[in-house]
Amino acid sequence: MAALSGKVVQHNLVAKCCQQDRELSTKYRLYYCTLSRRNLLPPVGGKLAWNGNSTMQLDALSKFKRGIVYCNAASSSTAIPTIEKRNFLKLQNGSDIRGVAVDGVEGEPLTLTETVTEAIAAGFSGWLLAKKKNVSSKCLRVSIGHDSRISAQKLQDAVSRGLARAGVEVIQYGLASTPAMFNSTLTENEEFSCPVDGSIMITASHLPYNRNGFKFFTSAGGLGKPDIKDILERAADIYKNIANDDSKGAETAASLNVKRVDYMSVYASNLVAAVRKAAGNIEKPLEGFHIVVDAGNGAGGFFVGKVLEPLGAITSGSQFLEPDGFFPNHIPNPEDKTAMKAITKAVLDNRADLGIIFDTDVDRSAAVDSSGREFNRNRLIALMSAIILEEHPRTTIVTDSVTSDGLTTFIEKKLGGKHHRFKRGYKNVIDEAIRLNSVGEEAHLAIETSGHGALKENHWLDDGAYLMVKLLNKLASARTSGLGGGSKVLTDMVEGLEEPAVAVELRLKIDQNHPDLQGGSFRDYGEAVLKQLENTVELDAKLLKAPVNYEGVRVSGYGGWFLLRLSLHDPVLPLNIEAPSKEDAVKLAHDVLNAVKEFTALDTSALTKFVGV
Repeated sequence: MAALSGKVVQHNLVAKCCQQDRELSTKYRLYYCTLSRRNLLPPVGGKLAWNGNSTMQLDALSKFKRGIVYCNAASSSTAIPTIEKRNFLKLQNGSDIRGVAVDGVEGEPLTLTETVTEAIAAGFSGWLLAKKKNVSSKCLRVSIGHDSRISAQKLQDAVSRGLARAGVEVIQYGLASTPAMFNSTLTENEEFSCPVDGSIMITASHLPYNRNGFKFFTSAGGLGKPDIKDILERAADIYKNIANDDSKGAETAASLNVKRVDYMSVYASNLVAAVRKAAGNIEKPLEGFHIVVDAGNGAGGFFVGKVLEPLGAITSGSQFLEPDGFFPNHIPNPEDKTAMKAITKAVLDNRADLGIIFDTDVDRSAAVDSSGREFNRNRLIALMSAIILEEHPRTTIVTDSVTSDGLTTFIEKKLGGKHHRFKRGYKNVIDEAIRLNSVGEEAHLAIETSGHGALKENHWLDDGAYLMVKLLNKLASARTSGLGGGSKVLTDMVEGLEEPAVAVELRLKIDQNHPDLQGGSFRDYGEAVLKQLENTVELDAKLLKAPVNYEGVRVSGYGGWFLLRLSLHDPVLPLNIEAPSKEDAVKLAHDVLNAVKEFTALDTSALTKFVGV
């Protein structure tokens, strides 16, 4: 969807969106303007039947060339199945919504149909209206963006219909990054219809091409788990009313209430300004630096033309910048070994100073120095900690639970900070950093091994592009200070980080149909496994349980450590082991196996294979 020099392209706009609302039928005006009163809506019954049809099947998909490829919308005349509320709630994935948006993959029926999506968007409108009780006299504005997924256009149109039917002014950004969507709630620029009251990003991060989902934001940040549940409950109530109506009202509302804006130019210009400021307001502080970017065919390609090149960087050798929802080159994921090999090769082949890689929606990132050394997982955390602790001495660094003991030593002994290891989940880590600040403990960085990193200075938003800007700031300021060029300044900052010889993650699945569960939940079963392991460790003099631990069972021994925890969403117990040798890692794994082997519903095959039993 095109934008003209950053200007707003309007579609038959009426002067005021509240006047636009009068164009809608009385039925929808009354219904959607009282979305928060869910008790007035009829209950939804019936069986699950996610049979919404996409006109594009797998055999057709394979014929498309690279570029932004979108799924065609299902016909509005398609019969709408009845869906129970519990099936809406199954779409929740922590603080996001995710589901199957493209038909054709065996065993994966559609769950994010257009009608379901429309109901979710209307549910968000109701949630937002309830939060902003003092703005009932004016219409709400909500921005929509999406990554490169093939179902993006279909879902964007459905979201727009759901919002517009509710009387909400819709601002479409087209291809965008997740961080930019949050920033649109903060930017004050009426030319770009900012700030918006709420924002919706259509993305499923690095998941396969047939998946998609939604992330939601207000100026207070990303929504939490209770908020997502609330939205889905509202959506379930709304769904039947949408399903029983023809599409004319929605199409009319959408044509009246939609604007298209090139907001990514605004977001990118802010990143450029941040680097220039760090370098002493030099126009092209990266002039002469050779920096390559791997966008993984996601939404991060803008970083080359709109950030690096205006700063003077050489970007030849950058790859996979064009959006392609099939992700034909590699999974856009900084944790993926193939992805990291791809950016490392690009750096070495082009003799670049630095390589940068993003995930699909640019809320995660990693880097590679000129020698091919990766800055991801513990190394990225160490590097960011070194940068932040220079700016804020003795501050607390909050990380997820699977970070290494060597990282703790590096942060506390070498950098003089405090390492606060918390739970897995980027929202958990961010919320914990915010909580620490609220009780008087200064924390400026919350970061996961996955590449999610959020800073206090950036409104606690996990922004992969902003994380890389902090690295660019260091390069630019080092040159200005006469400390030399290239990425050596970054490599030197992680000197002394102790890294294990062996680091593995083994996933132990729980069979939910096994009679050992006795009809109970996998979560209760997993907790029983953890309790058994904890009791066993306490009786073993060779093992030491971590005195402070917020997730699972973390134990030191044989010069290394292990952590067994319950997955946030799935019937899986991930086991992380780090040790100075394979022999020591096997000893730790053997102790875990002996403690849990009586739990017959637990698949320990990965563990037995590792220990060689």
